[in-house]
Amino acid sequence: MLLAEIRHACAEVARRARLVRLNEERLADYARALPLERLQPSYDTRHHYLGSPEATVAYILTLDAVNFGSGYFPQLHKRPGLSGYFTVAVSLKEAFEQDGPLSAEALRDLSVERCATMFGQTHTAGLPLMRLFSQALNDLGSYLLKRFGGSFTALVDAAEHSAERLVKLLLPMPYFQDVSDYQGLRVPFYKRAQIAASDLALAFGGQGYGRFDDLAALTIFADNLVPHVLRVDGLLTYDEELATRIARGELLEAGSLPEIEIRAVAVHAVERLVAVLREGGSAVTAQQLDILLWNRGQEARYKALPRHRTRTVFY
Repeated sequence: MLLAEIRHACAEVARRARLVRLNEERLADYARALPLERLQPSYDTRHHYLGSPEATVAYILTLDAVNFGSGYFPQLHKRPGLSGYFTVAVSLKEAFEQDGPLSAEALRDLSVERCATMFGQTHTAGLPLMRLFSQALNDLGSYLLKRFGGSFTALVDAAEHSAERLVKLLLPMPYFQDVSDYQGLRVPFYKRAQIAASDLALAFGGQGYGRFDDLAALTIFADNLVPHVLRVDGLLTYDEELATRIARGELLEAGSLPEIEIRAVAVHAVERLVAVLREGGSAVTAQQLDILLWNRGQEARYKALPRHRTRTVFY
């Protein structure tokens, strides 16, 4: 099972890790302190598009095709008061509201210049990321045309209400192939492929195109924010040299040992939290905790401290 492989590999990385440590002794107290009453988030229509079912599916798959670039966000021209992610989400929302959904043909043929204009990146600093965005959207359009007759909903229908199957359907696109090698151990994360299922579930309230009978099987969506939250909260501890590198804004190389350990130990930490909470009678999932912790990371006290940055197409 693909999602079980993620859990197994991340647990093994956590066992071997030298630079990132899960503070097991703090798990119970941390779990008890989590505001579980916030585990039922609603779809954020302030920053995300909601239209007809078909248009909403197109928006979510298009957004999640470019839901990466946190390592580039310091150079991204952001909208006032918005983070890099919300700048991207709102820009795409407005494009859909003004001109309608981008068709598979339009995505296949989308130029870097058109992409930069759509996301408000008309200065040169943002162009490296816009080149990656353009390629990701070209890949999505080509894949939809080749496999699903250009239909976004046909891709989701092919998953047959399985989040894991949706993940597998997205993996033929290169920028979804989120797998690292950790000292000979294959470590898959599939952050953006997994979040596509989660986003669809949120947008459709778990019904229709958002119904996934195995949604609880998703892991967290390993990026650089949830590990940061867990570290600030004291659940993760970083090696002193690694912490210093992050504090001075040094980029971590994609696929490097510290970068893999940060992501993998965070995945394992949340799996351990889920286990502790379930032992206490709470039917919580990793997906729910990811949303809770990611939203916590929007608070000022987390934003005030540097998190790791990696220039990658995977988060």
